[in-house]
Amino acid sequence: MLPGSWQGVLGEELDEDYFTELTEFVEKERAAGPVYPPRDEVFAALDATPFDQVKVLVLGQDPYHGAGQGHGLCFSVRPGVRTPPSLRNIYKELRDDLGHPVPDNGCLTPWARQGVLLLNSVLTVREAEPNSHKNQGWERFTDAVIRAVSDREQPAVFVLWGAYARKKLRLVDTTRHAVVEGAHPSPLSAKKFLGSRPFSQIDAALRAQGHDPVDWRIPDLAA
Repeated sequence: MLPGSWQGVLGEELDEDYFTELTEFVEKERAAGPVYPPRDEVFAALDATPFDQVKVLVLGQDPYHGAGQGHGLCFSVRPGVRTPPSLRNIYKELRDDLGHPVPDNGCLTPWARQGVLLLNSVLTVREAEPNSHKNQGWERFTDAVIRAVSDREQPAVFVLWGAYARKKLRLVDTTRHAVVEGAHPSPLSAKKFLGSRPFSQIDAALRAQGHDPVDWRIPDLAA
C-alpha cells in the first residue's frame, strides 16, 4: 500500500488501530458506491514524490468528488479533464507571478516529479459528496506525513492556502522550514489569492535553502 520511500517514516501508522478502522470504513464505502480516487491512486502523491525528495509540500483538503477527476494529487486532475476553478486561479496567478502561460490541462504530475508533494489532508471521498470521508482517520495519517517532513534535517517549503490548511502550521518546525501562507485559490477567496505571488515566494525560499527552484510550467497536451 505505502510507497517504499515512506515505509520507514510512516509504516508504523498502518499498524495503528485507527488505520485499520479507516481501511475498513473506506472498503465499506467502496462496496456501497463510487469512491475516489481508485485504490491504486490513494497514495499517488507519496508515490510520485519520494520522502527524501520533498522540497515543497502543498496541502489540499480532500479529493475531487467527480468521476474521472482526481488521481491522488491535490488540486490536480487527470489529463483531458476540464481544469477545476481553483486550479484555474492557481494558473492565473502563476501566469501573473512568473509569466508562465496557462496550460491546456490540469495534470500537475510534472510538479510532483520535481519534489512538490501535492498532499490532501483526506485521501478519499464519496462520489458527489465533498468532505464525506473527513474525521475518519485520514487527518491523523496525513498529519504524520507533515510531521515526518518537518522532522527531517533537510529543509522544505510548506504551502498552506486557506484557513483549513493554515491550521496545520502547528505541525511544522518553522525554525528550520519555510512557510508560504495565503488565501485559498477557490473562487470564494480568489480576490485575496490573486496577486499574492506565492510561486516567487516558494522559489525564493528554495534558493535560500540551497535547493533549485521548481519549473512550474505544465506542458500543453496538444503540443
